[in-house]
Amino acid sequence: MLHRPRRMRRDSIVREMVAETRLSKDMFIYPYFVTKGKKVQQPIEAMPGINRFSADTLLKDVEKGLKLGVNKILLFGVGEEKAEDAHSAYDDHSIVADAVRLIKKNFAEDIYVITDVCLCAYTTHGHCGILEHDYVQNDPTLDILAKMALAHAEAGADMVAPSDMMDGRVLAIRQKLDQNHFENTALMSYATKFASAYYGPFREAADSAPGKGDRKSYQMDYRNAREAVREAKIDETEGADIVMVKPALAYLDIIRAVRRNTTLPVACYNVSAEYTMVKTAAKLGYIDEQRIVMENMFAFARAGAGIIISYHTHDILEKKWM
Repeated sequence: MLHRPRRMRRDSIVREMVAETRLSKDMFIYPYFVTKGKKVQQPIEAMPGINRFSADTLLKDVEKGLKLGVNKILLFGVGEEKAEDAHSAYDDHSIVADAVRLIKKNFAEDIYVITDVCLCAYTTHGHCGILEHDYVQNDPTLDILAKMALAHAEAGADMVAPSDMMDGRVLAIRQKLDQNHFENTALMSYATKFASAYYGPFREAADSAPGKGDRKSYQMDYRNAREAVREAKIDETEGADIVMVKPALAYLDIIRAVRRNTTLPVACYNVSAEYTMVKTAAKLGYIDEQRIVMENMFAFARAGAGIIISYHTHDILEKKWM
């Protein structure tokens, strides 16, 4: 027998030597939900182990994470005033902007701060843009998104991440940042964000569920793969620095397709329901949490993601699963 592939699986030493996919702590981004008030650390029932933090308690958790090696975070704002025009999204002293200032004041360049740019948590109707006649208006939304991104950049954000899925928003944000001398603020686009049922727990966490209708007229149809590649290519031409696929677990084929069709770094978002399903099954004793989590992480990397946004990040690093 000339071919015995099992020789390269004989023991852990040789398996590690020939492993095709590697993970590094530098690949991981940890998401946070930041809210108003002081001394707030509010557990999110739908996401075991995840909390809403006020800026002061967030600071303590960020410090804890830094000691583990968590030096990249993604911020979502919760609890702002909601309005039809989403004006609180771009307020100079929004929850997110003030949190960015506080984090940067305390940790400076030790922490890389990314902010989510979307209007769903800031509108009375819960949609990601300006709503007229029960339809989200694309072009009027772009200016608000650009102003929101600029407010975050002025507060000190290192990167902004538009998740709204409006056409042309990457170009609108890039131009707004450059015109205001923030050409070094990076942009990670949720390039292929699908209209998915995997966001359920997040909508509780961020208080961002649409009050009427759904988001299928702007988020992507999960039946479409070629369209996903087209979206990523458009965002690359408009000035994105990173393109993201969201969700991750059910979309490994999309991660692979995007990886093959762009020269940019590719991120994936291991979203709330993917996280909660693992946590719940592990609590009930149905699965081995560590093994499942790490199998998922390697699947994301194997598919082509060089950056992984995951609520599991703290566990992975704190419990030395990697």
